[in-house]
Amino acid sequence: MEFLKAKKRYEEITKILEKWSYEYYVNDNPSVPDSVYDQKYEELLKLEKEFPNLVTRNSLSQRVGGVVLKGFKKVAHERQMLSLADVFNKDELIEWVNKIYEELGKEVDIMCELKIDGLACSLVYNDYHLSYAATRGDGTTGEDVTTNVLTIRNIPTIVSKEARLEVRGEIYMSKAALNELNKQREEEKLPLFANARNAAAGSIRNLDQSVAKSRKLDGWRYYYIDAQRDGYTRHSESLDALDRLGFKTNHERRLAHNLKEILEYVDEYTIKRDDLAYDIDGIVLKVDEFKYYDDLGYTAKTPKWAVAYKFPPKEVKTKLKDIIFTVGRTGKITPNAVLEPVRVAGTLVSRATLHNEDYILEKDLKVNDTVIIRKAGDIIPEVVKPLKEERDGKEIDFKMITNCPICGYPLKKVEAMHFCLNPKCSSRIIEGLIHFASKNAMDIEGMGDRVVEELYNEGFIKDIPSIYELYKYKDRIMLLEGWGENSVNNLINAIEKSKSNSLERLLFGLGIKEVGQKLSKVLAKHFKTIDNLININEDSLLGIDDVGIVSASSIINFFKDEENLKTIEKLKEFNVNMEYISLNENNYESTFFKDKKVVVTGTLERFGREEIKTLIENLGGISTLSVSKKTDYVIVGDSPGSKEDKAKELNIRIIYESELYEILAKEYNL
Repeated sequence: MEFLKAKKRYEEITKILEKWSYEYYVNDNPSVPDSVYDQKYEELLKLEKEFPNLVTRNSLSQRVGGVVLKGFKKVAHERQMLSLADVFNKDELIEWVNKIYEELGKEVDIMCELKIDGLACSLVYNDYHLSYAATRGDGTTGEDVTTNVLTIRNIPTIVSKEARLEVRGEIYMSKAALNELNKQREEEKLPLFANARNAAAGSIRNLDQSVAKSRKLDGWRYYYIDAQRDGYTRHSESLDALDRLGFKTNHERRLAHNLKEILEYVDEYTIKRDDLAYDIDGIVLKVDEFKYYDDLGYTAKTPKWAVAYKFPPKEVKTKLKDIIFTVGRTGKITPNAVLEPVRVAGTLVSRATLHNEDYILEKDLKVNDTVIIRKAGDIIPEVVKPLKEERDGKEIDFKMITNCPICGYPLKKVEAMHFCLNPKCSSRIIEGLIHFASKNAMDIEGMGDRVVEELYNEGFIKDIPSIYELYKYKDRIMLLEGWGENSVNNLINAIEKSKSNSLERLLFGLGIKEVGQKLSKVLAKHFKTIDNLININEDSLLGIDDVGIVSASSIINFFKDEENLKTIEKLKEFNVNMEYISLNENNYESTFFKDKKVVVTGTLERFGREEIKTLIENLGGISTLSVSKKTDYVIVGDSPGSKEDKAKELNIRIIYESELYEILAKEYNL
């Protein structure tokens, strides 16, 4: 077959397969059996084998995964990807709607759509074919994630439109896919994803395409950028047009003609959200007619013609079955509520912290109470109150324990907290090991809570240095349920990798009382080596910013303790790094960040906030938590909240994400 005929046939097969994929993955209504699809797909592969020049990165065969990228290219958005302003209760929502009506002088149609909890993504097509897919980034510049987006079956690579087409939407993971993924990660002794959004974002931003392929991602399209150019006058019409073009849109949307209908939609989906197959964290409302958009206008970051209504913390009723106690690495005793399992904001909740004795007594909580619980910020479960009117006499008064629930050692009360002071308490040791291996300390991937507890109980680790001898028990660990050669090798490799961490991670991991992440970094940067710290005196410590009398005393006492010194010596024998490593390879201090107080706020696409703080501190900057007149810069990501407003009020320089990366690239000579 000559090339031109092959090319024509190849395009015909591609269109047929795209149509069948749309029927299967979007409509959930396939018109042909899998065997027919497979047969046609095999024909496509044969053509590719005979004519390799037919293959492009958008070819259906390239959706199989397996590509590993060195990094993501930057993509400048032709039109800024704006975020939405938030309203957090019905009063604020009503105020927004009435303001729209007032400014336009009449009631107008408002499109109500579900706010998917996922990762924003733009798809750009030219001459019928997908050119690239990009994340929001800072709104001006995103990352080219085309390779990973190609693994999502309901995103078409070919559309029936020759002109440039840009479609924006959300990539997400269904609840079922998240549960399946976490079950697999649990078997592999890996940390579980807290929610579907984190899992989806992590998958799309992974440099290994096979990861995205394996995660069963999905996507909704909700914004047709050039709809007005193409003759549409309403947002609702443009969504219908996206359906016809082969995109998956969410048909739970509804056009509301007045405030009453808007509030009815909000109430309906506030109730229905837990029954959906995917997570939503609110409702998006948009003025339907495009002609009003310019009249209503924009702020610097958000359109005034749209808003996101965020669901309030959901409160549910359940039973307080018991109050149990856990022991932290410092010996702190924490009472915890054992609850009748109940679903709250998308996850099953069976435990909640009760903080301390005073907290329980102030709320008058009793075992067997019916209680109201919610998730603070849709994340942390908390017990709000008991329903005293539902008590039936079977409730049991709370009484604080007087001895450690693990080792039986007498407890000591310090202010509101109770402590076990036994250094040999197995729970304290386990919690200390968990802390040492945690992400913010030595970052030993695969060594989470359950793994540490299992390895300790099996006798493979007994203290911090023994972690670095774990390789000796490789064959025995493989015999444990759920372990295999790969998972054991991954853990051993992660432990070996941790030896090269900079000193501040080790200091934080050792669990020095009163020394958190920030102070660990200050100490490491100032003293350079752990030996310098061991020999320091209190006066020298007090001369350092951020070191007070209490923390100085704690540091001195830690390095006087013979057991702690033995631990450090053993770690030295295992070649664990004891020196501060600057990320600034040229060993110079930034002229931009040197001695500047910097606040980081909002969600950053490319780095986590802690990573950004580390990069800035390595360049001589000072990371702080709150915005004040003494703040020099505020670095702003998505959903920054009040800190951005405060910076504007105080006329403090705001640095958005794209500018930040340009600054860091220059400072680090990238």
